[in-house]
Amino acid sequence: MPSTAARTRLRLAGALAAVLVASGVATGPAAQAHEGPAHGKPRTTLADLAQRHGRYFGSATDNPELTDTAYTKILGEEFDMITPGNGMKWYATEPQQGVFDWTAGDEIVDLARDHHQKVRAHTLVWHSQLPGWLTGKEWTADELRAVLKNHIQTEVRHYRGKVYAWDVVNEAFNEDGTYRETVFYKTLGPGYIADALRWAHQADPKAKLYLNDYNIEAVGPKSDAYYALAKELKARRVPLDGIGLQAHLALQYGYPTTLEDNLRRFSRLGLDTALTEVDVRMLLPATDEKLAQQADWYRDMTEACLEVRRCVGITVWDYTDKYSWIPAFFPGQGAALPWDEQLAPKPAYQAIREALS
Repeated sequence: MPSTAARTRLRLAGALAAVLVASGVATGPAAQAHEGPAHGKPRTTLADLAQRHGRYFGSATDNPELTDTAYTKILGEEFDMITPGNGMKWYATEPQQGVFDWTAGDEIVDLARDHHQKVRAHTLVWHSQLPGWLTGKEWTADELRAVLKNHIQTEVRHYRGKVYAWDVVNEAFNEDGTYRETVFYKTLGPGYIADALRWAHQADPKAKLYLNDYNIEAVGPKSDAYYALAKELKARRVPLDGIGLQAHLALQYGYPTTLEDNLRRFSRLGLDTALTEVDVRMLLPATDEKLAQQADWYRDMTEACLEVRRCVGITVWDYTDKYSWIPAFFPGQGAALPWDEQLAPKPAYQAIREALS
């Protein structure tokens, strides 16, 4: 880990490089930048910059906004990994028991393919956004096990060879590190997680399989629970490739300063890590001071991932405030993403570029 002074020098050098590149001046690898949209000037994207480090830089998206051509233009240019925000969740893919609908997921997979992007598929097993037929019934363990296996394997087979990775089980733990009392946990016990991973692997042996959660960026009870579970699963040779740290952060709650240490300990288990749903919300209104602090956090997260070899990439949870989930779920908060509601880059965008440069 570089010293503070060294990191400052690197940031200044990166900032200078970003300015030179933005001005059309070639600086080392940037000489190979592809043609940008503005007047044919060479311009590197976030994906280009991340690829130089062997990483990806992605964005979530959702079907309703795909009619916005200004939005999809940036989505197609800046990123090399796409995550469907809702279109692959259970309520969307199996609205009636045994009746599958791939419309929403396929649209995003096709869009990604058209832009030569990979797909992080999200998500197979989650306690939320389940269809009514599943939540409205009392299941025996044998019944639910069959339902779960059928759902996972049918969906994973449908997208076999079309997606890079799956968030297989999402948000399995409480904040104190105890198992979340989901319908799956209550009926099947904690073994449902290993079963889900095995079933997904059988259906697509080449897809990377992740466990994914929020508030596990810092070392603490919840991330400790994932560490212990991952260690156990690896010892039992259960197919697990990575841990997804959602990184839904909020300025008012402080930065997870042990993020890099946390990424490293999962790496030492032989696992990839990824920042999978990144946004940094704030109490509105946004001010220059808050936007500067937000930029620092985006920079620090990006640098933490670059410092840990097995942190494979970063995905922002949609790239623009125009389509952010935050205001609807956290009233009075927002401005969480690197582009504003007019699709203009914010200081956070420049900070990410500097970190990647």
